[in-house]
Amino acid sequence: MSFFGGGTDYPAWYLKHGGVVLSAAIRQYCYITCRYFPPYFETAHRIVWSHIEVVSSFREILHPAVRVALPALGFRDDQGLEIHHQGDLPARTGIGSSSSFAVGLINALKALRGETISRHELALAAIDLEQNLLGDTVGSQDQVAAAYGGLNLIRFNTDGSFVVEPLGLSAEALAAFESRLLLVYTGSKRFASDMAKKLVENIEDKNDRLRRMYDLTFEAANTLREGRFDDFGRMLDETWQIKRSLDPSISTSAIDQIYQAARAAGALGGKLMGAGGAGFMAFYIPEGAEQSVRSALDGLIQVPFQVDHDGAALLEVYANLPRDQNR
Repeated sequence: MSFFGGGTDYPAWYLKHGGVVLSAAIRQYCYITCRYFPPYFETAHRIVWSHIEVVSSFREILHPAVRVALPALGFRDDQGLEIHHQGDLPARTGIGSSSSFAVGLINALKALRGETISRHELALAAIDLEQNLLGDTVGSQDQVAAAYGGLNLIRFNTDGSFVVEPLGLSAEALAAFESRLLLVYTGSKRFASDMAKKLVENIEDKNDRLRRMYDLTFEAANTLREGRFDDFGRMLDETWQIKRSLDPSISTSAIDQIYQAARAAGALGGKLMGAGGAGFMAFYIPEGAEQSVRSALDGLIQVPFQVDHDGAALLEVYANLPRDQNR
């Protein structure tokens, strides 16, 4: 979940000006399992996601990330691979599912060959996969959040590097913060890359607003460190108003109605997740207003907010030789 600074994590911006985001990895997961495909089947590979693909070569794979990642990571068609994906949240909803998939895929494929990769290298590899190999117009924060986990200030430098700074809240403070956030699903989807292209068009013309979003990120981090959670909520409203001014397609009349209903019921602020247009919204609810806000948003799916502290993790690793060695 990106709270502040979204937009400054696009290379078109931070390679010139530097960027910073305040974000949290949440306890909603993307599960990827992979193994070398046994040699008893007629086709080489099986990829299971929203489709079931049974193909003979990488170039036939429909899933774009899988199709480009396998040869890029040094896998060969004659090895035979089976990859399954399951997700807790739907794709194209602004919650980082595509980047989580990229991080998980790279992590799993590395483990399949007995290789290890640091969180830093994993995030960089996922950024490279999405931005360069796939050519998608996406930011760089989701890959870092998925790899590292936690509630962090993430700085993006003009040389392309990044630094992750955990906020370091106490367990008690973090629990209080978590209890005041609500995530709701608006029930719609969009392609983040399409939305982001509109955002980065003439990005220098948005200089003053992106600068304010940049500054707000540091201010918001300080409010959390100091326990001023209600101020954080009010600042969410400010950053959302700035974000929606960047392009008319970022918000919709339906999104605006949901936002207004939550605010009228007591939410101090909130924002639409991701590049905009559709998906999940997050709201900050001050103490005493939770029931009224939840009632006002009763028609929407509500997801509890909890920070994940582990980031990308390997659940199980079993020895599995390539099909040519199994023979």
